[in-house]
Amino acid sequence: MAVQTAPASTQDIAIKAGYLRSKRLLDIAFTLLFSPFLLIVGVVIAICIKLDSPGPIFFRQTRIGQHGVKFTMYKFRSMYTNNDTSKHSNRVVDMMRAGKVLTKDYNDKRITRIGRIIRKTSIDELPQFWNVLRGDMTLVGPRPPLPYEVDEYEARDWLRLVGKPGLTGTWQVYGRSRVTFSDMVSMDIEYLQKQSFWLDLKLIILTVPVMVFARGGA
Repeated sequence: MAVQTAPASTQDIAIKAGYLRSKRLLDIAFTLLFSPFLLIVGVVIAICIKLDSPGPIFFRQTRIGQHGVKFTMYKFRSMYTNNDTSKHSNRVVDMMRAGKVLTKDYNDKRITRIGRIIRKTSIDELPQFWNVLRGDMTLVGPRPPLPYEVDEYEARDWLRLVGKPGLTGTWQVYGRSRVTFSDMVSMDIEYLQKQSFWLDLKLIILTVPVMVFARGGA
């Protein structure tokens, strides 16, 4: 996807009220329709996590949502408990500052055996449908950053937080572990400029092969 120049202010990102209502209805309807599958897969994954390593089934993490508001995001636990996160956070910040491609650390010793599988296929993200129902997130939108990532943001980067964070989006479909942080921001802003009900449906459909073929996951 071509990377466009980011707008200078939030005034360049106009979101219609009618679209927001249809987007919320899509979030609720899709999540409820998908819930039987989520329940079945969730039970299987929960058993695998408990058999693989000690610790909770779910992982809770503070993320930054729309307009910089913090919320608790949920995932299936894919790492061993009581890990030192400083090495990972320092690595991410270094890549952001150096303009490097946001690659995954495939040799991260913190990841469990089942964790490698569910991260590769993005199954670890399924509990975030609960965040969608709560209204913290939406199906399609920029991924919610971590607080230490936002600490590095410049004025342009904050524009990606104008919209509600999503489960999937242009970065997940077209970029993922193949673009720099700056490119990711541009892709998110481009989506916010062009977002529509039909674009959201398109990105949801395109997310399926990304998950099935584990493109860019880790």
